[in-house]
Amino acid sequence: MRKEHILVIRFSALGDVAMVVPVVWALARQYPDIRITVLSKGFARPLFDDLAPNVNFMEADIKREYHGVKGLNALYRRLVAKQFTKVADLHNVLRSEYLRVRFNLGRYRVEHINKHRKQRRKLVSTKNKVREQLPTSFENYAEVFERLGYPVDISLFKSIFPEEGGNLNLLPAIFGPKKNYEQWIGIAPFAAHEGKIYPPRLMEQVIVQLLKDYPKARIFLFGKGEQEDQYFQQWCQKYQQCVHASRHCENMYQELILMSHLDVMLSMDSANMHLASLTGIPVVSVWGSTHPMAGFFGFNQSQENAIQIELDCRPCSIFGNKPCQRGDYACLQNIPPERIVERIKTLINN
Repeated sequence: MRKEHILVIRFSALGDVAMVVPVVWALARQYPDIRITVLSKGFARPLFDDLAPNVNFMEADIKREYHGVKGLNALYRRLVAKQFTKVADLHNVLRSEYLRVRFNLGRYRVEHINKHRKQRRKLVSTKNKVREQLPTSFENYAEVFERLGYPVDISLFKSIFPEEGGNLNLLPAIFGPKKNYEQWIGIAPFAAHEGKIYPPRLMEQVIVQLLKDYPKARIFLFGKGEQEDQYFQQWCQKYQQCVHASRHCENMYQELILMSHLDVMLSMDSANMHLASLTGIPVVSVWGSTHPMAGFFGFNQSQENAIQIELDCRPCSIFGNKPCQRGDYACLQNIPPERIVERIKTLINN
């Protein structure tokens, strides 16, 4: 009898792929006799390479090498050669739907994610808004495997690292060992869209207050991009305890190791919230145009650590990519830095 081999499809952004990790980890641990291959973009490889002995990673560049129908047909032929027995489409977009059709024609057992699009539209509607908690992405992913015959208990997942965290010896020397008297605080202040970014002038006030309360703290700044380069350079020059972590880390795996030794991470509704959650540390997350009700909250994080203010217009966007209806981003501008600092201090002191 042929051994079960499940193909898991999830492309999209880093945060979406990171949310697959706890579910695949639970699947691999609970069913060690099945093989699992995760198909995604190359950047996701560090999340799955050492996740479990029966988990493999397969990279596919769908924008170039496998672009268009011709490219997807070539990808399908490559996938068929792997002799999968079941397919879990955790993306459910046109590309993965096309692959699903091909697999269905080949009489594979195929299931796909329910994104609850109707409920999402009601959640962000400008009229007759329905504020109800949607199933989390983790629950949606787990449901797919249950329909394939593999119910999973995702609560078993705690971290991609052992309890003591990742190996700090694998990091560049600038980070050094963590001293007993130090507090290590991570801050990832930016996101893909303006509706999810706490104003940098207010974030700097957060840094100033944290360093006043914790003069021995080290603050590690995470993120890459023009805004990150601009502000991180300024902050590192003004505050010697600040380190541009993403510049010194050679890859994402090193960033994850560093995150696993933080006392707390401060993040927006962004990929870094999800990456830090995978290392088992508490994350204080700041929410603007988006909302945890949409189902994208960090894995195993406490709702008490979600910083947000109630406005009639919130949430106005599922992904934060819509312009502000009011024009002032009050959902972010009106969050006082002191509130964020107090939440961080509560976690550190406990």
